[in-house]
Amino acid sequence: MGIIPIWGVQLGTAVFLAMLMRLNKALVLLCVNISIPPMIPLILFASYKAGALWMGERAGDLTFSSSITRQTVNKNLEQYLYGSFTLALSTAVLAGIISFVLLKLFKKKPVLA
Repeated sequence: MGIIPIWGVQLGTAVFLAMLMRLNKALVLLCVNISIPPMIPLILFASYKAGALWMGERAGDLTFSSSITRQTVNKNLEQYLYGSFTLALSTAVLAGIISFVLLKLFKKKPVLA
């Protein structure tokens, strides 16, 4: 939920989903904070590039300029939104797989006394 572009309500949404799915709320609060300011440029760039996979020939390329207009935002918004949901889903799946493997590897065997 820290990557999905619903800024301002990411934390509330994540906690609500954690309660709904009976997850550890403390871990959810820790993990939703991936979108801290130093990470935002990386997340935006990766989201935009991931969106290019869905856009096909309509995919844009990032051009840095000092003049940002409503047209340039509208032109790039669709690609960014597709990419942000793709990046969030793929990151969640990857984190889930890594967590599962680590939990299986470090599972303590019960001691029979």
